[in-house]
Amino acid sequence: MLDEAVTTILSIQSSVAYGHVGNSAATFPLMRIGVEVWPVITVHFSNHTGYGAWRGPLLAASDIAEVVHGIDERGVLGRVDAVLSGYQGAEEVGAEVLRAVELVRQRNPKAVYCCDPVIGDIGRGIYVRPGIPEFMREQVVPAAQIVTPNHFELDYLTGRTTTTVTEVLDAADALRATGPDVVLVTSTVLEGDHPEEIRMLAVTDSGAWQVTTPGLERNFTGSGDLTAALFLAHYLEGDDVGKAMGRTADSVYSLLKATTDAGSTELLLVAAQHQLVSPTYHFDVQRLR
Repeated sequence: MLDEAVTTILSIQSSVAYGHVGNSAATFPLMRIGVEVWPVITVHFSNHTGYGAWRGPLLAASDIAEVVHGIDERGVLGRVDAVLSGYQGAEEVGAEVLRAVELVRQRNPKAVYCCDPVIGDIGRGIYVRPGIPEFMREQVVPAAQIVTPNHFELDYLTGRTTTTVTEVLDAADALRATGPDVVLVTSTVLEGDHPEEIRMLAVTDSGAWQVTTPGLERNFTGSGDLTAALFLAHYLEGDDVGKAMGRTADSVYSLLKATTDAGSTELLLVAAQHQLVSPTYHFDVQRLR
């Protein structure tokens, strides 16, 4: 008999055959920790675009709408606890994601929307198509309950330049004022920070928390998608935001460390899957206010 108490996430993201980004980075980890995932794909590529060459189709917004409509015809959208989205390759795709969010909310008013507002990164600048950053800022972020920007994206979305923890917290509050309840800043580069450490911060109306993990030799494509997915899952379990962030940091760092130690260029989601459930490393979460 189907257990309808199981947390269910509708995840609308990209998919790759080789490697782990988008839904290919989120679906298995979520299932491994006991979350039901209904993946809706926006592209199906051979590999992520960081390789410089790839093959495969970019799905039309109408294709995404058809899949969501088909799920709704099964009469099950009311089971969805949250919608998760990441990279949105075109405004029309982003608009379809928002329509899916609204439909889920009609079926389950308690459902939340978690958006990873993929725009760019420090050192790379904006790397999405023109029009996407503005669409994220003006349409998508205000519709989300949870957003998970990196430092660069936080600054872009708020029109600020932040260099201290206080300034990041103020920017997170400014972003929350546009709509979201929870802001998870997945990484920061701040004055005085040790270059071999990564700071993650979470901000809500009830407080702010931070956790610091060691840096690694390289960045892994898909780690942001993994972070957003795990944070959302732990948040939906009923964890307070600080605890959800801490559990996320433990698992993500432990898995990335295992990936680094193995010399892999892609996340070892299968070989190191135990790190998702029982991470080797643990980091203390500090309450800031």
